[in-house]
Amino acid sequence: METEKKNLQQIITHRLEKLELMLKAGHNPYPYNFDKTHEIKDLIEKDDKSIGSNVKTAGRIVSQRKMGKASFIHIQDLNGRIQVYLKNDILPENIYDEIARNLDLGDIVGVGGEMFLTKTEELSIKADSLQILSKNIRPLPNLKEKEGTMFNAFEDKELRYRHRQLDLVVNPEVKDIFIKRAQIISSVRSYLDENGYLEVETPVLQPLYGGASARPFKTHHNALDQLLYLRIADELYLKRLIIGGFEKVYEIAKNFRNEGMDRNHNPEFTSLEFYEAYADVY
Repeated sequence: METEKKNLQQIITHRLEKLELMLKAGHNPYPYNFDKTHEIKDLIEKDDKSIGSNVKTAGRIVSQRKMGKASFIHIQDLNGRIQVYLKNDILPENIYDEIARNLDLGDIVGVGGEMFLTKTEELSIKADSLQILSKNIRPLPNLKEKEGTMFNAFEDKELRYRHRQLDLVVNPEVKDIFIKRAQIISSVRSYLDENGYLEVETPVLQPLYGGASARPFKTHHNALDQLLYLRIADELYLKRLIIGGFEKVYEIAKNFRNEGMDRNHNPEFTSLEFYEAYADVY
């Protein structure tokens, strides 16, 4: 454990030194914005049609091979990965020495240049501009580097669920779950809206909990000096809206139940409830 801590501290110290070199050379390692012309996915999908075109894109470095005055890196964004060719005499003066030599796995960079095919026929960007967008100081834990490429040694499910951001970096396919969830919620919302249901918001903090048989989370309202509960269901407040005259209501809400948990049962979860006057499910 002590050896691991020492090695980690050495890596952090080395990366801080690289950060300092960039700053001294006048480069902002954490700029506010970068203007992209393309997402990586678009470049890959166009394939041969992209060759010869000038593009600007950005992504996280997931592999690198350095060869003296030139190097290859792969950058990855939300939907794709592409190779970038960096060469001393193609990049602006001193950029290779000031930025390219100081890059590490996990850094986020912006690149611009011409699309071309390498000798191995890999679609790549021949960079004539390179900008550091976010210098990674603390290496992503549980990732390994072999021959300049980052690969996944982050397989323990417990760690993956506790460190979702790392899981997303090293397991890009996990992003699909988040995307599909958003699409499902959007589709459900559109369906209910089109059928005359009104989306509402009901209180999360409630003086009385109900609508389900579950143990609630408790909290205290300082100004009112009152015990409140995080809702376990939104049923009762939705029914009050029906009493108030609304005929079709729904809510996509976060509910909280202070009970046992596992990978399939989270104490904080999203639920959909909808109610309609003068109707039944039968």
